[in-house]
Amino acid sequence: MEEAGEELGRGNLRQAAEKTWGAAALAVKAYAYWREGKGLASHGELWSYKSVMASELGEWVRDAWGSAVHMHVCFYEGWCDKGDVGRAVKEVRRLVEEVRKKVYSRGL
Repeated sequence: MEEAGEELGRGNLRQAAEKTWGAAALAVKAYAYWREGKGLASHGELWSYKSVMASELGEWVRDAWGSAVHMHVCFYEGWCDKGDVGRAVKEVRRLVEEVRKKVYSRGL
């Protein structure tokens, strides 16, 4: 997320977007591994597991995930603007921090 923020600050929206997507994907993978020892390997598995996270952490997870997915599209299509990326960075940062708190509060 730090790199996403730096890229956003430089105006490199595509790189900020992709780093935001990557952070969200890794957060979902980390949560699944921490919670169940389960490795997620596909976009479909990430989408599915996001729902598990939303049921446990709150419905805001769906919004953060949706923003992250939009950032993945932005990387390839370049449609988003600085406001879109900034909002996604904020939402995904919350997701990453909440996962970090869970994982480190009870250990890996």
